Amino acid sequence: MKFLLAIYCFIVLCCEQSWFITMAEQQPERGVDLDQSQFCCSVCLDLLKEPVTVPCGHSYCKSCIECCWDEVKKKGKYSCPQCRETFSPRPVLRRNNMLAEVVEKLKKSSTQASPPAAAACAGPADIVICDFCCETSQNKATMFCLTCLASYCPVHLEPHHSVPVLKKHQLVSATIPLQEKMCTKHNKLMEVYCRTDKQLVCTLCVIDEHKGHTIISVSVQKAETEKRLALSQNKVQERIRQREEELKELSQAEENVKSCAQTALQDCDKIFAELISSMQRRCREVKKLIGDQEKTAAAQAEKQQLQLEEEISKLRRRDAELEQLSHADDLIHMIQTLPSLSTSCDSPDFSPGAGPVRSFRDVTDCVSELRDKLERVIKDTWPRISATVSYIDFSLPPVPKTRDGFLDYCCPLTLDGNSNYPYLHLIEDNRRVRPSPTTYSAHPDRFTKFPQVLCREGLTERSYWEVEWHARTLSAAVAYNNIHRTSDESRFGNDDKSWCLECTENGYLFRHNNVVTRVSGPRSERIGVYLDYKSGTLCFYHVSYPMILLHKVQDTFTKPLYPGLGLEYEWYDIGVFAQLAKLW
Repeated sequence: MKFLLAIYCFIVLCCEQSWFITMAEQQPERGVDLDQSQFCCSVCLDLLKEPVTVPCGHSYCKSCIECCWDEVKKKGKYSCPQCRETFSPRPVLRRNNMLAEVVEKLKKSSTQASPPAAAACAGPADIVICDFCCETSQNKATMFCLTCLASYCPVHLEPHHSVPVLKKHQLVSATIPLQEKMCTKHNKLMEVYCRTDKQLVCTLCVIDEHKGHTIISVSVQKAETEKRLALSQNKVQERIRQREEELKELSQAEENVKSCAQTALQDCDKIFAELISSMQRRCREVKKLIGDQEKTAAAQAEKQQLQLEEEISKLRRRDAELEQLSHADDLIHMIQTLPSLSTSCDSPDFSPGAGPVRSFRDVTDCVSELRDKLERVIKDTWPRISATVSYIDFSLPPVPKTRDGFLDYCCPLTLDGNSNYPYLHLIEDNRRVRPSPTTYSAHPDRFTKFPQVLCREGLTERSYWEVEWHARTLSAAVAYNNIHRTSDESRFGNDDKSWCLECTENGYLFRHNNVVTRVSGPRSERIGVYLDYKSGTLCFYHVSYPMILLHKVQDTFTKPLYPGLGLEYEWYDIGVFAQLAKLW
């Protein structure tokens, strides 16, 4: 390699000196037809000042090359900024008189050539830097020479466009550092592709560890790579279109949500205003009733007070007459008058405490009872309101469209041995249930009226599972854990605590809150169930490619949902079972 490099440098030096001589000789004939860029220092990128030539043949401004070498003086090794050839000891620099004469004539020319194209200085983000720039002024490399195995900025690349020998070199864009294109084992350019191991290798790797493998040139592999690149690009573009459509749908959904939210706010304001108005009206009515009753009671008390005062006056007059009569000495008059004075003048007795004690405290107690009932209603209703509002969540991904998409949400499920019907036997790690003459012991969670069973796991996120069955009827259900266990309401779908799809030979029925809905769809012995708890979505699918939606439910879930299985069968039926398919 050193021998080849020495030959290469010698050729470049000869070509460069011959070119200088030729240009100098032609100048008088051609006048000023010279390219100024060819006489620029590769360090300062300006016309040479006191040009000197280093041992490798490259020329620089004397001050520029001395500055570069002064910075590496401590290392004791000096190199050419262009070809990187090292010198030790430090070479003695002498003026290149011929080159100085050419530069001087170029300066005196009235029609100097345009200045060289400025090279872009390398920044922190640039990963490929020119190999021939001085360490103090490094430029970004734009091209890579596969023959020289070096990176060039526009200035140092110029000889490859003008020197005949260098014109034959193969140039490519400098996109990645040279070291990434080199074989780490043999330090050679990776020029071939191993199809067996699907990697780029060098020619020496073909002899060693890739011996006997299918080897092709990079140019042959290029067509296949371009084809794969086109496919990848098509997929990315399709993905972009899909995302743009989703973005459009999301924007439309956002507008709809804003519109619906405004309508809901107005409706809620109206409803709460009506409630407040109704309560205020009831409050006024109660106040009026209390006021009217107060006035009535006060009038009755006033009337009775007058009666009592009048009776007291009469009694006092009678008492005075009797007192006067008691002092009379006419016995005959006393005997004749006493019967008339003895006649009763009493009115009916009135005593406020004689009847049952009643007060307005009873009214306060009634109003308090009304308040407590309203609080209980609000407390029971509020979770449903809160859950309904939480439906709107843009962070939730869309509903999957393929079975593979659903499988991303599959969750491990096991049947609860404390909830199964006494004559349903659990097998296969509590994933399958089948009829059995043996019975299970009593348990508070056990279904006793219908052959069905719940899972142990309560679900509150996105979940997917599949049910396989062979029976007269399968019930694929979800239910709250507080579902009834012994009454008629314990059957899946017979109350508001469970949702159930019944699969029969004649079709499908959906049950919820004892309301039955007929569902159409192809018969399937494998049912997929998809639950999006937060959005209140429950879907039942015929498992196929593509998936076929049988029924979709939109509701509000306020407690964790437990998957459930139910069977209808006769004892003489053979092979009856239902099971949770193992997807995890």
